[in-house]
Amino acid sequence: MRKRSVTDLDLRGKRVFIRVDFNVPLRNGKVRDDTRIRAALPTIHHALNQGATIVLASHLGRPGGRPEPVLSLSPIAACLSALLEAPVTFCEDTIGSPAHAAITHAGPGGITLLENTRFHPEEEQNDSAFAGALATLGDIYINDAFGVAHRAHASTEGIVKHMPTAAVGLLMESELVNLNQVIESPERPFVAILGGAKVSDKISVIQNFIDRVDTLIIGGAMTYTFVKTYGGIVGNSLVEDNKINVVRNIQQYANSKGVRLALPRDHVVTDNPRGSDNHEILQIGDPEIGERVGVDIGPDTITDFGEII
Repeated sequence: MRKRSVTDLDLRGKRVFIRVDFNVPLRNGKVRDDTRIRAALPTIHHALNQGATIVLASHLGRPGGRPEPVLSLSPIAACLSALLEAPVTFCEDTIGSPAHAAITHAGPGGITLLENTRFHPEEEQNDSAFAGALATLGDIYINDAFGVAHRAHASTEGIVKHMPTAAVGLLMESELVNLNQVIESPERPFVAILGGAKVSDKISVIQNFIDRVDTLIIGGAMTYTFVKTYGGIVGNSLVEDNKINVVRNIQQYANSKGVRLALPRDHVVTDNPRGSDNHEILQIGDPEIGERVGVDIGPDTITDFGEII
């Protein structure tokens, strides 16, 4: 699984476009958890030490292809500047003359953070023109965003077609090394934990895991498509109705392989998934959920999953 690494490249005097994963939680305009930002620091430091000018791009949340002030990366620029103890120029757009002006303002050896890539619908559409506009901002492309590397978006896949040189960052490289070890020679019992919003995003991953693991723990909002498949009441929780047959096939395939699919048995429900204090813990499938939404696993499930792990 060896990929070209940022350490294989001569970065001196180059503008290095780094796709990072700064999809971090915010509250009141401040970063609540900077773990993902810190994870990108080794690649940024390496590029700076090599004499590169840095251009950083990331998405944040799901703004739906339009500007959403609460999902601006501006607070992240401030956090990153503090962590690096160096100025970070924030650009209020992702492409075009504002981006070029911001990079020029940052100067040689400077750091520019572009605005949320998903403020443009072309990002998730993997639009070639948008990817080309991103590519004009750098000489070398580095993907250090393992958490979104499976998505064929303009800043993760499309841009590579417009860049002469592309490689993985130190975080991505580390993740690939660990992934290769886990996939090729895992210790037994082998347990995988899979979350996320949609089954459709993870179908191939789930099927691949079933061929390799002893137990697959299913969490996140994709839980509710599994629950509904078997007649459970899910209220207004996120469900992909068009994936019901897919889930049935996944369960049948797991059974044929002797793989246990572990699902939550209780959960936290609320009428406001964006942060309401009004919540309750119910058993999965309990009709008391009404019109509410499931947002997290409950204490019984935490115990179950902990014992499995």
